[in-house]
Amino acid sequence: MDNVGMTARRRGSAPRAIFFGVSSLLFAASVWATYVWRSSMAAMAGTPMPGGWTMPALWAPTCGRTWLDAAVPFAGMWNVMMIAMMLPSVAPVLWRYFEAVADGCSIRAGAMTALAGAGYFLVWLVVGLLVFAARTQFAAIAVQAPSLAHTAPAMAGVVVAIAGTLQFTAWKGRWLAACGMLPSCGHAGVGVRAAARQGARLGRHCLYCCGNLMAALLAAGVMDRPAMALVTIAITAERLAPASFSGRVARGIGVAAIMVGVVMVVRTVTA
Repeated sequence: MDNVGMTARRRGSAPRAIFFGVSSLLFAASVWATYVWRSSMAAMAGTPMPGGWTMPALWAPTCGRTWLDAAVPFAGMWNVMMIAMMLPSVAPVLWRYFEAVADGCSIRAGAMTALAGAGYFLVWLVVGLLVFAARTQFAAIAVQAPSLAHTAPAMAGVVVAIAGTLQFTAWKGRWLAACGMLPSCGHAGVGVRAAARQGARLGRHCLYCCGNLMAALLAAGVMDRPAMALVTIAITAERLAPASFSGRVARGIGVAAIMVGVVMVVRTVTA
């Protein structure tokens, strides 16, 4: 009986090892691709702007390039970046979904989990397209309005400080508790639509929960590697922390963000 039990446990642990092994490889590949993309963008000369900052070539208007020409590659790399940032915190949730739909068939459960993951990152893809539209429009206006460009660094600091303040709200606590929830065993929907719908629901919850931190990253600079790393660590820490401790983690992140935002504003005003 002991040998049978050990064999069953080994078989049960195999899908888990495969799932997190594949997730780790996907995470490593997305980090590498993001690094290469950011390095290539950093090598491109930006546009010096009033206020002492430089507009990255990613957002700068370019003659002969249509909106679609620029949006398609950005959308692809945005989703790669989102995989690098969000996979560490969403992988455990997707594993719970895998367990909920397994029902003795790992291949089918793997396909359903992949669809749920696709639904999750589709939400972030839509967000990326909206971000691209907003940032390129702001860039076009800033080029024509030096007074607006001059205030951009201070505005970025204000956005970071507001993002930190939201960490203390009941709204943040509610969505932080909800964004990791997917159906438990026996309550998960089966089928392509159900899997995609569950992933999209999880993505929407995470957007509500992490949207303020993503806004802080966009304000600080989406091309800034340290900022991206810090926001990734913050999102992962507050979501993976025990429920009794996650509120304190979120508030600690809020204090840090407020301090960074204030420093950004002060530095701009005194420059």
